[in-house]
Amino acid sequence: MKNLNKNLKHLRIRKRLSQARLSARIGIGASSISAYEHKRSTPKISTLLKYSEYFNRKLDDLVKEDIEISDREQNQDTKGTNLRVLPILVDDKNDEMISLVPAKAAAGYLNGYSDAEFISELPNFRMPFTELSENKTYRAFQIEGESMLPVAAGSYIICEYVQDWELIKNDTCHIVVTNEDGIVYKRVQKDFENNQLVLISDNKEYLSFEVSLNQIQEVWKALGFVSFQLPEINK
Repeated sequence: MKNLNKNLKHLRIRKRLSQARLSARIGIGASSISAYEHKRSTPKISTLLKYSEYFNRKLDDLVKEDIEISDREQNQDTKGTNLRVLPILVDDKNDEMISLVPAKAAAGYLNGYSDAEFISELPNFRMPFTELSENKTYRAFQIEGESMLPVAAGSYIICEYVQDWELIKNDTCHIVVTNEDGIVYKRVQKDFENNQLVLISDNKEYLSFEVSLNQIQEVWKALGFVSFQLPEINK
C-alpha cells in the first residue's frame, strides 16, 4: 500500500479537482481526503471502491501500482498506425451515413463504439452541407452540462473523426471519448511528452484536467453544432 496515498493524490490532481470538489463528487469528507493523501489515515475498502468507481481504476492498481509512472509508460499510438477501424453505415448509394449519439446513448457508446450492430441501431442520416467531404467520417454527439457555454447543454456537435492525434491543433474543440470520463466536449491541448491531453472548458467556472492517452478511445474534431435553444435578448 506504499503508493496508495500518492495514487489518490495523483488521480485527483490530474482531474484538477480540489479536495472539496472531489469530496462533493464521491461523498467522502474533504478532511478525510486530505488525511489519505498525507498518510495520516488509511481508507476503508468501501471508500476505495468509491475512488475506484469514480476514477475507473482497479482496486489492485490503486493499492499496488505507481499509477503516475504506469500512465506515462503506457504510450499510445498517437499517429493512428494501429488504431482501430471505425464501423460505419452506408446508404443504398454506398454513401457514408452520419451516426448520431444522443445523450441517453452515451453510456452505451462506451461499450459499443466498435460494434457495428450497436452503431447501426443509432440514428443515422445524411447532411447536405458542402463543408462536409465525402471522403471523411463524421459523427454527431449530443452534449450535456454547461462546461462549454455558450454552446448549450443538449446541443449536437458535428464532428470529423481524427485518426492521427498528432494533427490535433491546440486550443481547438473536440469530442474525446475516454474510459474514465465518457464522452466529453472540450478544447484540447496536446501534452504527448507526458502521454496525455489537457481538456479545457470554455466556461471558466469549470477546471481543466488531464486525461492519459491510454484512457482515450476516440477523438473527434468539432466542426459545428446544432442547437434548439435560441439566444434570448437581454432587456
